[in-house]
Amino acid sequence: MAVAWHMQALVVSWYVYDLTRDPLWLALVGLAEAIPAIGMAMPMGYVVDRLDKRRGIRVAVLMFLASALGTATLLQPTTLQTIGIGAVLNGLLAMIVINGAGRIVYSPSMFSSLGRIVEREHIPRASAFNSAVWQAAMVTGPVVGGLLYGFYGIEVASMTILGLMAIGGIGALRITPKPPVKHESQGSMREDLTLGIRFIFSRPVILGALSLDLFAVLFGGVVALLPVFAKDILKTDEAGLGLLRAAMGLGSIITMVLVAWRPIGRNAGRRLLWSVAGFGISILCFAVSTSFWLSMALLVLAGGFDAVSVVIRHTILQLQTPEEMKGRVAAANTMFISSSNELGAVESGIAARLFGTVPSVLIGGTVTLAVVAVVAITNKALRHATIHSEPDRHQ
Repeated sequence: MAVAWHMQALVVSWYVYDLTRDPLWLALVGLAEAIPAIGMAMPMGYVVDRLDKRRGIRVAVLMFLASALGTATLLQPTTLQTIGIGAVLNGLLAMIVINGAGRIVYSPSMFSSLGRIVEREHIPRASAFNSAVWQAAMVTGPVVGGLLYGFYGIEVASMTILGLMAIGGIGALRITPKPPVKHESQGSMREDLTLGIRFIFSRPVILGALSLDLFAVLFGGVVALLPVFAKDILKTDEAGLGLLRAAMGLGSIITMVLVAWRPIGRNAGRRLLWSVAGFGISILCFAVSTSFWLSMALLVLAGGFDAVSVVIRHTILQLQTPEEMKGRVAAANTMFISSSNELGAVESGIAARLFGTVPSVLIGGTVTLAVVAVVAITNKALRHATIHSEPDRHQ
């Protein structure tokens, strides 16, 4: 299913930019996915904590299949000839909203399931393996999507996405029941809805880790602009775009395999700060590169730095969050991180339209480094944070 997500992101972004040649439309694509991430995250976290996690996963799968089917229909050449460019673009935005809504249900359901499957002492290693699988899809999806799009056309690419979603749906049917944990809270529904955010703000380490990830992706992300870099700066095609989109995933999966083998424990906070700084520097260098292979290498490096941040943040959340709150905390995390990805795409598209593609990425990389400096100075708890699998009795 994750392979299909990444294929779909590549195919839709290339198709939209090929039709419009306007980075602002890439911003609208990001906004379409940000809307459910911001609007639905907290209610969905509340609902997921009270559901069998398997049911939440199945509901999400149905939404993914609906989005993939609608996208495949809209991407057919006959559809463009029949209803026109405007209707196709608006339809694709609607399918992205549905896909984003599905991910808001899927993410907290899967996050809550991990702690019910894996023993506490194995969570750091399991988190790294879990992230590595996601990153493997992040590599495979764009490469396969780009090759199918380039060699066999958009019809084959879109139908392959639909087929992979169906295979993922079959897998979801085989998940065993994961009933909700009993709740001791006697608070109002409104208090329960905001519990995830309040919990995050009460933990300086978690808040610092999320802030770094949020602002690094919001300002330093370049994924949304890769169609522009591929077509206008690096002078490559759909297959080249696939390689560029896969590069960060390749760097991430190499790093995550290493982290799964030797989990991060001591000095986790300092490693997190240095990794986000390394991500920002890699993005600055990518912005000025005009060589395809150098750009690839820089994105691999950026993905490696990003992987350290992802694993540390995910492990801290798993270890410090009580089981009965994991759905709401995961939903709050999804709202911050997923919305930062999509709002980062909005920021990238608007900045590219206003300042130009390369200057906008340079500005984003600079802001990322500034955020690292501010967090490092102001968040002492994060600077001294470590990761251990024993419960934190001081929190």
